[in-house]
Amino acid sequence: PVFNWVALKPSQIDGTVFTELNDEKVLQELDMSDFEEQFKTKAQGPGLDISALKVKATQKAPNKVTLMESNRAKNLAITLRKGGRSIQDICTAIETYDQQALSLDFLELLLRFLPTEYERTLIGKFERDQQPLEELSDEDQFMIRFSKIPRLAERMNVMIFLGNFNDTAQLLMPQLNAIIAASMSLKSSSKLRNILEIVLAFGNYMNSSKRGAAYGFRLQSLDALLEMKSTDRKQTLLHYLVRVITEKYPELTGFHTELHFLDKAGTVSLDSVLQDVRSLQQGMELTRKEFMRQDDSPVLKDFLKVNSEVMEKLQADSKTAKV
Repeated sequence: PVFNWVALKPSQIDGTVFTELNDEKVLQELDMSDFEEQFKTKAQGPGLDISALKVKATQKAPNKVTLMESNRAKNLAITLRKGGRSIQDICTAIETYDQQALSLDFLELLLRFLPTEYERTLIGKFERDQQPLEELSDEDQFMIRFSKIPRLAERMNVMIFLGNFNDTAQLLMPQLNAIIAASMSLKSSSKLRNILEIVLAFGNYMNSSKRGAAYGFRLQSLDALLEMKSTDRKQTLLHYLVRVITEKYPELTGFHTELHFLDKAGTVSLDSVLQDVRSLQQGMELTRKEFMRQDDSPVLKDFLKVNSEVMEKLQADSKTAKV
């Protein structure tokens, strides 16, 4: 029989009690024949030099220095394989904002591996100790080179912004146009204006006991017309107003014919669009700051030259849409 234990690798015993133990000395001190008789066993296979075995095992599995947590290193290795480029090529592309060398998907994956403060501390110690790079895995070697890129986080975010800008701008423009067109249609409708006037009058009449009359209301307040019910609970305020308008102001019943572009605008969230425009503006500001620090970058120079007017148009349209 054999002793089923979980053996430690040579690289796993550093810092443990096993580095101080000498099992060969024990075997030299004991007569193992009694043990063999009692347990009907003997050393498996031919007699071997345990000391030689340990040296061989150590040579097979050198104790690698690691700068990253194992799962993080594993995930980085997978990401680097997806990039399909050398460590130097990846880092040079980031330093020069090379959009052609690195895909947007790869950059977004790589952004998760910005060096932590702890990793930077380990890198500093490794370099102070002047240990050879060959002792490190490819992922750790990448992390050392990666960490040397000036303003790494800013560069990465700028590259991702550059890669996303055109698609995002092209998506936002028609949405803003739809909102603006619908808003202009609503504002120019005299019939709708008269209906809102009637609603305002009824609202102020119902709230006359309150101090001061309202001069206007948010359009979301129209939802309350469905919630307000008559004393017999048989009709809502909306139903009552429809009857009043039909009987007293029949010329207003076709107000919807004056409204246009509402269907398309109704599918757009103004708050979401405005937030996206703000995010683009923040990205543009970050890009300008990077260009001020590195004004010899043709990539940033060309981007700002081509897209600054696009950003200004988006900002102007977003202000119009809010009115």
